[in-house]
Amino acid sequence: MNKYISIIAGIGVAALALTSCSDDFLEVTNPTGEPLEEYYNSDEHLNEALTSAYAPLHWPDWDGVAYNDLTIDAEIMGDDFWVGGANISDNQHWHKLFNFEGDGNNTLSTLWGDFYSGIKRCNDVIKYCSWGGGTEANRKSFEMQARLLRVYYYNILWHYYGNVPFYLENLNEPYTAPQLTADEIYNKLLPELDEIIASNVLPMRWAAAQSGRVSQAMAYMLYAEMVMYQNDQSRYAQALGYMKQIINDANYSLNPDFANLWAEAGEWCSESIFEINYDDDNAQRDWASASNPYPPLYAGGTVFPTLCSPNGWGGGEGWDGGNDGWGFLPMRVETYNMYAEGDLRRDVTCWDLRGYTYTERYQDTHIWHGKYRPQSANNQDCPSSKNLNYNNNKRIYRYAETLLNAAELLLATGGGAGEALGYVNQVRARAGLANLTTLDIDDIYTERHLEFCGEGKRYFDLVRAEGINGATQKASTVLVPDSYGYRTRTWTPNKKHIPLSQSELDADPTLVQNNY
Repeated sequence: MNKYISIIAGIGVAALALTSCSDDFLEVTNPTGEPLEEYYNSDEHLNEALTSAYAPLHWPDWDGVAYNDLTIDAEIMGDDFWVGGANISDNQHWHKLFNFEGDGNNTLSTLWGDFYSGIKRCNDVIKYCSWGGGTEANRKSFEMQARLLRVYYYNILWHYYGNVPFYLENLNEPYTAPQLTADEIYNKLLPELDEIIASNVLPMRWAAAQSGRVSQAMAYMLYAEMVMYQNDQSRYAQALGYMKQIINDANYSLNPDFANLWAEAGEWCSESIFEINYDDDNAQRDWASASNPYPPLYAGGTVFPTLCSPNGWGGGEGWDGGNDGWGFLPMRVETYNMYAEGDLRRDVTCWDLRGYTYTERYQDTHIWHGKYRPQSANNQDCPSSKNLNYNNNKRIYRYAETLLNAAELLLATGGGAGEALGYVNQVRARAGLANLTTLDIDDIYTERHLEFCGEGKRYFDLVRAEGINGATQKASTVLVPDSYGYRTRTWTPNKKHIPLSQSELDADPTLVQNNY
C-alpha cells in the first residue's frame, strides 16, 4: 500500500480544522503497523477512513482499467447521443451496449469493482465508528455519511446490474455474498435509507467548505430516485413529502442562469444538492508510470471533457484543443432540434460546431456535449496530464429535479394538479419558455428530457416509464432501430439490467448471469 493517498478534501471536516477549501487535498497516512483499534480512535483518523470511502466516486470515468464515465454509460443507451470514438471498435463495450447486444466481455465491467470497493470502505468506516473513538457527534456523522454513501453505491449497481451480491459487513474468505434479485436489493436498501433519514444526523446542506459530503437533502433525492425507478407507489407520498421539504428549505432554489450552472462559478450554487468534486489545482492524477501506477489513487480532475469533444480542434471557443478530443458521445441532430427556438437550455446543452473544421471521427455530427465541454480555463492549473484533469464537477442531483419529481409524484398520487403545474412552470420560466396551462405525465417527461439532457438520466427515465400508465415515451417504443443503421436492435424488458462481467462470473461460480 502506498504511504500516502491524496483525496479531494471537499469531504474533510471543518470542525476538525483539517481543511478550509473543498478543492484542497488531504494527505492520509497509512496506519500499517499500528493496531486498527488504536489508530481509528480519534475524529481525525475516522475522517481519514471516511475520506477513503468517498474516493471511488471519482473512479469510473478512468479507473486505470477502462473508461466508464457514468454519464456516457447511461447516455449511450438512450436516444440523445451516438457512441462515437475513433471507430466501432473503440471502447467496444459502449457500442455493444448501445445496440443492446452486450455480453460478459462487453459490459461496464469496472463499475463493479469501483463501487464494491466503495461499499467495502463504507463498511470499514461503520465498523471503526462502532469502536467508540472520537467525539460522539462526529462519530454519528461519519457513520451516517458512510451508510448513505453505501446506499448510493448500491443504487448504481442496482440500476445497471440489478441482481448483485449484497452485504452490509465486509466478507471473510472465500469473499462471496449471496446474489439477490433486483427487487430484493431494493427491499434491503429502502429500510436502510429510512433509518438514515430518520436519524436526522446529516444537515440539509453542508457549509461551503464541506461541499461534497452527502446530506439529508441528498438522501431525500436518492430516496425519490429509487422509489420512482421501482414504481413503488406505496412510497410515493413519502417521496413527495421529502421533495417538499427541499422545496421549502431556504438553502435550495433554482439558479436564475442556466448557463452559470455549468461554469466553475456555478458549482455548489443554490440549485446543487449533490455533486462529485473534481479539481485541476495540484492534480496528481496522471497516466500510468512507474511512480504512479494507478490513477484512482491520486486526486484530481475528470477525463470526461476529453472523452466527449472533437479531435484535432485547432483552437477557439475557449479551448486550445489539439488532439485531446477523443470524439465520444456526439449529439444527435434530432436532440438539438427538440429544443424550441428561445429555449435557453439549447445552446448550453448542445455545443454546436457545424461549420467548423476538425478531424471527424465515427458518427460525428459536429454537435457535442455542452454542459461538460472542455475549456482551457478548466485545467489550466493542472501540473500533470491536463486531459485527465478538468475541474468540471459532476452534477448528480439538482433542485430542478426536485421540482419535476414533486410534479410527477403529485400527479401519481392524485395531488394538486395546479401545484404540479406550478413546479414545472418554474423550470420552464428559467428556460425562457411560456407557461403550460395543462399537465400530464408526458409533459413532465418532455421537460425532464430538455432539462437533464446529457446528465445520464434519460435512459433510466425511459426504462421506468415502462411501468407508468399514460406515459408514451417508453424504452420499448423509443429505443428502437434508427434510420442511420447504428442501432439495429430494440430494447426489451430483459435489457433493463446489463450483463455481469465474465471475470466476476469466473471468480464466483455461484453468480448467475442476467438474461440479456
